[in-house]
Order: sequence, then structure tokens, then C-alpha cells
Amino acid sequence: MILADVPLVGMLKTRMGWLQSRQRVLAQNVAHADTPGFRARDLEPVDFKKILTQVPMQRTAMAVTNPEHIAGAASVETDRFGQPRASGKFEIRPSGNAVALEEEMMKVAQTQLDYQTATSLYSRSLGLIKTALGKTK
Repeated sequence: MILADVPLVGMLKTRMGWLQSRQRVLAQNVAHADTPGFRARDLEPVDFKKILTQVPMQRTAMAVTNPEHIAGAASVETDRFGQPRASGKFEIRPSGNAVALEEEMMKVAQTQLDYQTATSLYSRSLGLIKTALGKTK
């Protein structure tokens, strides 16, 4: 059995690779914060629906007791106080630079937290596989 054939491990590896690439792009944005005409870039998020359709697994329909439980109003991203979040887009400086350091540093911190979460899940899944195989060390 190849470890990459385990669906959870494969998805975690994909997520960690995407997070590494995103961190690299965000670091370039921060490095070019004073470069005239530079526009901040970001990676498109991974489409997990697409990944799930590629991974062979048993598909089951979710049981719905009331249609209002699942399909609610259109979701609006809110802050911790329930207020709608601002778009986060800042104006372009006179030099043509469109990098907002505050926004980029928040993205870097979130990416770091997401990566730590993925590595924790990855190591725990390896531990579960070792336990299933009867290996304790």
C-alpha cells in the first residue's frame, strides 16, 4: 500500500503544497511593497469539490430533515461581532503600487496557521496508520 493512495493523506499533501506556494507568492508581495507599479498577487483557492470527484470514495447523500437547515440565506463573511467584513481592497498609491502590507501580513499569518493545521492532521493520520499496523514507534 502506497501512503499517497490513502485519500486523506493525498488531500492533505495537496493542501500543504498549495499553502507552500501561496506563502511564496505572499512573500513576493511583501518584498515588492515599495516597487512602483507592482500589483499584489494571490493563488486561486484549491477547489475541493473537484478533488473529491477525483478521489474514489463511497458517495452518500446527506440526510435532510428540513430544507431550511441546509439551504439558508446567501452566506456573507462576517467578523467575530457578526458585522459584514469590508472588501479589504485598498487604493493604489501614486507610484502605482497596490500592495497593502497589513492585508498581506494577515494572509501570511492565516496561511501559516492553515499549514500548521494540515501538518498536524497529516502527522496524526500517519500515527493512526501506524497504530492500525500494530507499530507503536
